[in-house]
This record gives sequence, structure tokens and C-alpha cells, in this order.
Amino acid sequence: MRTTAVAWLACALVAGSLEAQTIRKKPAPAPVAPAATLKVEPAEVTCASPLGIGVKTLRSFCDVPIGRTSGDGILITLPPHKGKAVLTFDLHNRQTYSEEQVKARRSYAKLTATVGVMTLDNTLVTRAIVQNEFRNEADLFDRIGGGAGPGGLKAVAPIGAEPIRIELPENINDVCVLGEKLGVRRLDADEVFTGPGRPIALISNVTVEYTPQPAKKPPVKTPVPVKKK
Repeated sequence: MRTTAVAWLACALVAGSLEAQTIRKKPAPAPVAPAATLKVEPAEVTCASPLGIGVKTLRSFCDVPIGRTSGDGILITLPPHKGKAVLTFDLHNRQTYSEEQVKARRSYAKLTATVGVMTLDNTLVTRAIVQNEFRNEADLFDRIGGGAGPGGLKAVAPIGAEPIRIELPENINDVCVLGEKLGVRRLDADEVFTGPGRPIALISNVTVEYTPQPAKKPPVKTPVPVKKK
């Protein structure tokens, strides 16, 4: 019995020693990399034909002209980004407001504008459509200041607000917005406009959501050996 007890005690001591060694040899957890910071900010917009600032929304509205190449449209520059970036903007129809026509009940118009978003090498990324009906001033999205009309307002105003969301890959940092065509239905006629240079829509509230590219590490400088005299 005494021999059995001694053997059992020896086994217990060995097992305890092995367990302690196992615990001591357990590797430390790997450090967790900090999560990438997602940023949302206004995009850089180069607008060749700004309509003006909205008196209610204080947004900057930019005309979208019909065009055939990237140089004809609105240039939007995105910051360098890691992975995909998301470009968003509101697309509006463009309506000329006439109080006389409203009073005469001759102001009705159904507007359908089609625009394209392209890369700078004229590759189509996507198309977007905004469609609205206009009857009176209540249908306007905003009015634009700086005009010669009553109250210093411009006759041209945005109507409707179609939210556009576009995902762009990491290798695209610049796109342009171009008009393709405008369809107008009025009480007395239907028209379709496709002529280059004609403004057919407006954009506003252009933002970009992205993860910034990590800062590049400076190159390691190799020490220059000093020659002994």
C-alpha cells in the first residue's frame, strides 16, 4: 500500500509540473490591429456651370449638360481610398418657373432626365434617371438666389431629389457626370432633347464615403560608411 501511495504521489507531482509548464508556454495573444477609420465628407466637385445656392437648403446646385466625353461634364474627384468608395449625390430635374403660366394653368410638365457617370477614359460606370411632375411652386425642391426675378430669385429651379449611390473600386479616383437626354411632356406637346451642351438636370449634396489609404512608411535610410583618413 505504501509503495502504491508513493507512486501515486509521484505521478501527481509530475502531472502538476507538466501542467505548469504547459501554462507557462502558452503563447501570448496576437495584437489586434486598429479598425480602419471610415470617413464621410463632401467630394471635390469641379462644376463648369453652377446654377447657384439654394435659399432654403443652402446647397450648391450644378448644371448637368449633355455631353459625349468626360471633359464635357461635372468632374468629381475622390480622395485616395483603400478598397471601394461610395459616391452619393442628389439628382434633380431642372424647371423654369413662370408665375404667369401657373396662374393660367399652363405650367404642367413631366420631366425625365437621364445622366451617365463615367470614368475619365469615357467608360460608363452607371446611368441614373430622375423623373418628376411640375404644376406649381409647391413642386419645387428649392429656389436659387442671385437672379433678376421677384425677391432676387432665379427662374430656373430644381424639382425632385433622386438619391444616387455609386460604389467605385479602389483604382478609380475621378468620375464625371454627363447628361444623355431629357424628355419633357407638356399639355400641348412632347419633346426629347439630346443636343450637346444643353443643361438637362442638376446635382447637389455630393459626398464620398471611404477608408483612407494608409500613410506610406518612409524608406529606411542606409547609413553611409565613413571613410577613415
